[in-house]
Amino acid sequence: MPALNEKIAHFYDRSTQVWLDTWGEHMHHGYYGDGASPKDHRQAQIDLVNELLDWGRVNAADRILDAGCGVGGSSRYLATRLGATRVLGCTLSPVQAQRGTAYNEQAGLSDIVRTEARDMMSLSAEDGPFDLIWSLESAEHIADKQRMLELFYDLLAPGGRLLMATWCHRETPPVLTYDDNRLLDRIRRLYHLPPLVSLPELRFFAEKAGFANVIVADWSDQVAPFWQAVIQSAMKLKSLRGLLKAGLPTIKGAIAMRYMTQGFKKDVIRFGLLQAEKQL
Repeated sequence: MPALNEKIAHFYDRSTQVWLDTWGEHMHHGYYGDGASPKDHRQAQIDLVNELLDWGRVNAADRILDAGCGVGGSSRYLATRLGATRVLGCTLSPVQAQRGTAYNEQAGLSDIVRTEARDMMSLSAEDGPFDLIWSLESAEHIADKQRMLELFYDLLAPGGRLLMATWCHRETPPVLTYDDNRLLDRIRRLYHLPPLVSLPELRFFAEKAGFANVIVADWSDQVAPFWQAVIQSAMKLKSLRGLLKAGLPTIKGAIAMRYMTQGFKKDVIRFGLLQAEKQL
C-alpha cells in the first residue's frame, strides 16, 4: 500500500469511532441551504445525499459503486432509495469496512451492499459495470485525478452516471497567495491529502476521460455551517475523551477543523460538485 494510503487508513482506523459516537454513520458534510433556519446536523447529512441525487437527476440505479464509502452510510441509503440490487463500497480503512459490514447486516442489506477494505484505484473493468458511481468526499484523497476519472469511466456501463462531491481549492486566476497555499498545506498535511485542484480543472479531466454532459457546481455556501457544527460537537466531554483515546493523528485532525473553517471564510477551500455520464 502506498505511504499516503497507509496514513489515510491509519487516520480513519483511529478516528472512526469518535465520528460514529458523535455524528453517526454518514461521514461527510451536511447540506444547510441558505443557512437561515436551524437544522439538525445529522439530518443535514441526509439532506446532502438527497440534494446531490436530485441535482444529478438520479432516480434509480441497479448497480452502484460507492467510491470511498466510509462505513457505508451512503451505500445503504442509495441501495434503499434507488432500488439497487448490488452496491460495492470501498474504503482504505479495515476498521471502517468491518463496521460497514456489521451495519449492512443490521439493516438487512448484506445480500445487496458489500463494504470492502480496498483501494478504489485497484478496481478494474471486471469489478463493474456500474450504473452509478458515487464519490462523496473521497476524490480529494486521490493524487492522480485524471487517472481516477478514466477509471470511473471504464467502470461505468454505457449510459451510466458519475456523481461526485469533493474538496477543491478556489478557481484561479487570481493566483493563490502565499497565505492561501500555507492554509491549504496545513489542511493537506493534517488530513493526509495530495494537492487539491480547482473545480474547472476537475471538469477538464472528466471531459478528457471521455465523459459527456459534464456539469459542475459550487455548494460551498450550502455546506459551510458544517465545520462550526463539528467544532461544537468536538468540545463535548464525550467527544474530548474519544479524541484523547484515538491518539495524536485524530487530535491533529480535530485541530485542522479550524483551518477548514478559515478556508471556507477566506474562499480558499471550495465544495465542488461534478456530474457526468458515459454515453450509450
